Amino acid sequence: MPFKSSPQKFNAAINTVEIGSGDKKIVLGGECVYPLYAFDAPIENKPVVGIEITDLGVETFADCIKEYYAGATTLGEIAAKAAAAEGASFVTLTFEGADPIGENKSVEECVAAAKEVADAIDLPLVICGCGNNEKDVELFNAVSGALEGKNILVMSAKEDTYKTVAASAGLAYGHKVGAESAVDINLAKQLNVLIGQVGVNAANIVMNVGTAAAGYGFEYVVSAMDRIEAAALSQNDNMLQMPIITPVGSQAWGVKESLVSEADMPAWGPQEDRGVNMEVCTAAACLASGSNAVILRHPKSVATVAAFIDALM
Repeated sequence: MPFKSSPQKFNAAINTVEIGSGDKKIVLGGECVYPLYAFDAPIENKPVVGIEITDLGVETFADCIKEYYAGATTLGEIAAKAAAAEGASFVTLTFEGADPIGENKSVEECVAAAKEVADAIDLPLVICGCGNNEKDVELFNAVSGALEGKNILVMSAKEDTYKTVAASAGLAYGHKVGAESAVDINLAKQLNVLIGQVGVNAANIVMNVGTAAAGYGFEYVVSAMDRIEAAALSQNDNMLQMPIITPVGSQAWGVKESLVSEADMPAWGPQEDRGVNMEVCTAAACLASGSNAVILRHPKSVATVAAFIDALM
């Protein structure tokens, strides 16, 4: 019996959001089908892969990741190497050193680092904070002003910080705003509504709905993303039609399977292989669940996931 295809596409679609400018800009979203369902309808803007560095360079990353950056001594040189990684469509700068309980770098130091990275790359730039709300608000405001005109994505506007982050990054300086919630469709929608009430257009909002490494409660991530995609497309919920970006690297390289050395656990095999496998598996699962962009650390992971996307599109 011959196979008869029954395409499932919707009258609704995910919003398109542009990050960066010129030939290297990326466009997230725009699809009117479920994630990776290119067989149901064309997906014009395929998912993209970003590569992460920090204001500390790659100092806190696994040794196998540091090896790729051998010879790069300045943050600008590290950023340029990151941007040159096969499959990378954007660069993410995380201000790990700004954490008050860590190195507590000043806002001025962070602004200088952001400028150095922005000047060294020709790819779109995503900015992530240190996780301290008070410091991040100050940091995002200063960096947004310093990089005005670059059309960056500023992560993250949270429930406690969205007013200030949305007003500075989204309204005052015209950047894109990342709405960060914690693996819950209701929290994600509420935050999008609140950011919209500040005055940020829906076309300038990207969601980070949270994630976890594969095998570490990831079923909750899948459930949340599935519900968001279903509401956005089948129910035409315009408060959940923002594209999704997922920071995978920090999660994948933070679990024991990626952290334990081969010397300590020889039966597990090489640490690099385990870390890359964890990162690739998590990223692929995120893309299949609804992510329009994933942020990775290891260049091998970046190249592998980018090839995976190309093979499906």
